[in-house]
Amino acid sequence: MQRKKVLLIGGSLNQTKIVHAVGRTLISRYDCFYTSAFCDGGLDSLRKAGALEFTVLGDRLRLRSDAYLRSQNLAIDYGGRLNSYDLIVSTSDLIVQKKLRRTPVVLIQEGMTDPEDWRYHLVKGLRLPRWLAGTAANGLSDAYRLFCVASPGYRDLFVSKGCRPEKVVVTGLPNFDDVRSFCKNDFPDSGYVLVATSNTRETYKSDSRQTFLKWAIEKAAGRRMVFKLHPAENFERARREIQALLPNAPVFTDGNTDHMIANCDALITQYSTCIYVGLALNKECHSYFDLEMLKKLMPVQNGGQSGKNIAQVCTQLLEEQVAVRGKLRSIPMFAEGD
Repeated sequence: MQRKKVLLIGGSLNQTKIVHAVGRTLISRYDCFYTSAFCDGGLDSLRKAGALEFTVLGDRLRLRSDAYLRSQNLAIDYGGRLNSYDLIVSTSDLIVQKKLRRTPVVLIQEGMTDPEDWRYHLVKGLRLPRWLAGTAANGLSDAYRLFCVASPGYRDLFVSKGCRPEKVVVTGLPNFDDVRSFCKNDFPDSGYVLVATSNTRETYKSDSRQTFLKWAIEKAAGRRMVFKLHPAENFERARREIQALLPNAPVFTDGNTDHMIANCDALITQYSTCIYVGLALNKECHSYFDLEMLKKLMPVQNGGQSGKNIAQVCTQLLEEQVAVRGKLRSIPMFAEGD
């Protein structure tokens, strides 16, 4: 019997590693192919014109994703053009490509969602394209069979936004489900305040870098500061702004952020998912988000089992054990120790 085929769609390096964590389990039973983020129609014309470089569709982040896929010797099918697929696994539904409309989809939460600002409410109220609201609109397409999320807190959040509760499954989130493992690393520094920036301005949201830097300096309270820039950020501009106030502060544009967090004394962020690593490691944390809210949303810690949990959900769909006559049977909720 011919093996079923699964297309796993990455995006940022984080998103690509998330779907790879799922594919590691699925590959034993199914043929798995990977692609970086792609689009079609008018958005693809904008991408080709270079107008989407601030997103995962742009060449800058796509090339990082492709390099990772090649380094892992994974089968690549850009845009899913080579095969017909039995299942698609994706970490975003802000756009729903034509291929996703014809094939069952498992959606995975990619990380922290953007604040629900005026753009989010405008998109919901007027049914505008979801990508205009950023990740605040993740999950709202209903174009998936099941939506795998990081924690019970996030399940409640997505349901409150309008996601159908019978479709939202708590599996844990790869990359954020075994943060203790990050403490074993070879990052050569320790005992600093790590400042992880966001690409807020690059996504056309309101932000004052000067205000953020002054706030971070206040929170650091004289301690040594190290900066890690968001991969989609304007590096040259960000470095110039930081060095104007802190000429001797190290500024990293790449490297393992999780290891940097594990070695820091305190973590300062704007809207970065990496704050969950700091919270889970009991670091002193500062964020533009309310920390008590973040603690309720914390991804479950299950020793790195989230990829297998999501693969189990995918397998149930592929083996037609979940969808029967258009209705969904009960899906297991995965506890922290699973």
